[in-house]
Amino acid sequence: METPDARALPSWKQKAYSIIFESDTPAGRSFDIALLWAILLSVVVVMLESVRSINAQYGPYLRVVEWVFTGAFMLEYLARLIVVRRPLTYALSLLGIIDFMALAPTLISLLVAGSQYLLVIRTLRLLRVFRIFKLGHFVGEGEFIVRALKASRFKILVFLTAVLTLVVVIGTLMYVVEGGKNGFTSIPKSIYWAIVTLTTVGYGDISPVTVLGQTLASVLMILGYAIIAVPTGIVSAQMASPQSTPPTYKQVICHVCQATEHRPEAEFCWRCGEKL
Repeated sequence: METPDARALPSWKQKAYSIIFESDTPAGRSFDIALLWAILLSVVVVMLESVRSINAQYGPYLRVVEWVFTGAFMLEYLARLIVVRRPLTYALSLLGIIDFMALAPTLISLLVAGSQYLLVIRTLRLLRVFRIFKLGHFVGEGEFIVRALKASRFKILVFLTAVLTLVVVIGTLMYVVEGGKNGFTSIPKSIYWAIVTLTTVGYGDISPVTVLGQTLASVLMILGYAIIAVPTGIVSAQMASPQSTPPTYKQVICHVCQATEHRPEAEFCWRCGEKL
């Protein structure tokens, strides 16, 4: 006898699920593209609203557009909860939480009244940029970069340890050479100067004045150009490695556990065993 989880979804839910959660059908791709444009446009509205001159002239119109996007995203969120078999599982998943966070700030602003809370409302409304994280639904190659970073993590860790040792040594030497009268009042502050110099940022708030200090600074500047390229080369070499070829996955999300990354030939979910 089949369990409730083993029974197929109603036909209308199956069709809606394939459109909303899957990208391997024309309808699913069209839905994803429309959602992608909505996300991008909503973020543009948030950016424009933060410009004082534009907000002063077009603020009411931008807020109307914002509520239109909020309504659209709310309908999308409710539709996702309706078509999945376990709504609570989706709501508590990472993507479900991000979807909710895209709605929450605007809705919370309705419940907070009083001029003393206007600053809080503005801070909450800034959280609407979390919508942009929903772009992760459409970036399949992101895993390729993550895998390359994970494979390179030990090499990068050794490199960062060497850099940290270098800035500690150079910072300490500069503290001894320059002293407090030239702005190097402590070893931590001297290390801060070494980091700023090594990364070629160069704020200019502290600078050596002695010949020996300027010589050390020159060496550190030259090292900075060489050091910056090292982590880039490590990750690039890993990405170019044949073993780092990004895997191919079926564009299907399990309607029970919301698992992704199914192999092209898979007929059942790798996590819960449900038929895809």
